[in-house]
Amino acid sequence: MKVHFLGTGTSQGVPVIGCECSICTSDDVRDNRLRSSISIEYNGGHLAIDVGPDFRQQMLRAQVMNLHGILLTHEHNDHVAGLDDIRPFNFKQRDKLQVFALPRVASELRKRFEYVFAPQKYPGAPQVDLIEIEANRSFEIAGLKILPLMVKHGELNVLGYRVGSFTYITDANAIPDETLKLVRGTRTLVVNALHRKNHHSHFNLAEAVSLATEIGAMQTYFIHMSHLMGRHAEVCDLLPDGVQLAYDGLVLNI
Repeated sequence: MKVHFLGTGTSQGVPVIGCECSICTSDDVRDNRLRSSISIEYNGGHLAIDVGPDFRQQMLRAQVMNLHGILLTHEHNDHVAGLDDIRPFNFKQRDKLQVFALPRVASELRKRFEYVFAPQKYPGAPQVDLIEIEANRSFEIAGLKILPLMVKHGELNVLGYRVGSFTYITDANAIPDETLKLVRGTRTLVVNALHRKNHHSHFNLAEAVSLATEIGAMQTYFIHMSHLMGRHAEVCDLLPDGVQLAYDGLVLNI
């Protein structure tokens, strides 16, 4: 199994429009961050987690040629706005694309993308098989076992996902004890770290490092980072062994 980091940035991405800070003007490509998303490559196919506004660009850059399905973490725009861009996969694969989400998120998608789910669809509209899932209850996609994990994003319940020894958590600032039990034993952990200041709905850098220490994965990667995090190279020098910032284009063999 391979994990492709399609984007590692926060909702604004990096560089931020109109910003001239040292991170937004950095010539280190690792400081350029599209909205957070990954693809999991297995058995000759791909599974995406989240479809933000950069989805089309991410699919082209990573040369993803087919897609088995999409796992959604929650309904915020930087995680779902690219849903319309699944159409080329519909055309190529001649089938609907399975999209997995919490019931609340599925309901929001039906409202926000009403034309996708209309009884009489516009010709060429995305073809979606929207499947409602529950936290902490596993399911399979093309033989791959997926375990949704409930985490807290401020007051909002959102999903992380565990696939074998790999766990992916974005947009979280707290993990319930029940979920922590399901995460333990993870060998590769991906978790959000917004920046260095406190935030009401995201882990900051210190909190993410503390979580990484508590879980004890062999390797931890931070995602969903704003330009306030700092330069990739400088921040990585401050992190403990086994913990580092992810970057767009990074590929892991799991």
